[in-house]
Amino acid sequence: MKSMLLALLISAPAFANDPCVSGLQSGQKPGPYSFLVATGANRGQQTCYVCDTAGKPAVVVFARKLSDPLGKLLAASDQWLEKQPKDAAVSWMTVLGEKTVSLDALAKWSKEAGVKNVPVGVYDDPIGPPTYKLGEDAEVTVLLYVNRKVVANFAYRAGELNDEAIRKIEATLPRLTESK
Repeated sequence: MKSMLLALLISAPAFANDPCVSGLQSGQKPGPYSFLVATGANRGQQTCYVCDTAGKPAVVVFARKLSDPLGKLLAASDQWLEKQPKDAAVSWMTVLGEKTVSLDALAKWSKEAGVKNVPVGVYDDPIGPPTYKLGEDAEVTVLLYVNRKVVANFAYRAGELNDEAIRKIEATLPRLTESK
C-alpha cells in the first residue's frame, strides 16, 4: 500500500505538467450539435449554432462547471464579438450535463458575469458531443474556428483557467479574422 501511494505521489506532479488535451484539434472540422439555450433570442430552444455559422469565425466554449474565470473568459469573448462587424462572427458556451445547472441559474450567472452577446446553454450529456472528443479531465475547452476548421484549441483542467490563460486566448482571437 505504501509503495502504491508513493508511486501516485511521484507521478502526480508529472501529470500536472502535461498539457490538457480536449476537443477537436487544428485543421479538424466541427460537426453539428444542438443544445438547450438559456440566454438570448433562442432561450428555451434546442439550437445548433454550428449549423448556422457557415464560414464565420467562431469561439466555442465547453464547460463542466461555472466559475469566475469562465465568466471572465466569456466577457472577453463578448468584447471581441462587439468589435466585429454585425453578424460577422459568433461565440457561444455549452455547459456539459443537464444536471450541472438549470437554465435559469445559467442565465443569471451569465448576466452577473456581464455577458451580453454570447449565448449560453446546456448540452444534456456530460461527455459532450461525441464527435468533439472532449477530454474527461478538461473543465473548460475553447475552440476557435473559421471556415469550418479549427485554428486553435485551448483546454484546461480544474483550476487551470486563470487570467494568464484568458490573455493567451484573447491574443489568439485575431487569427480568426486574419484567416478569413
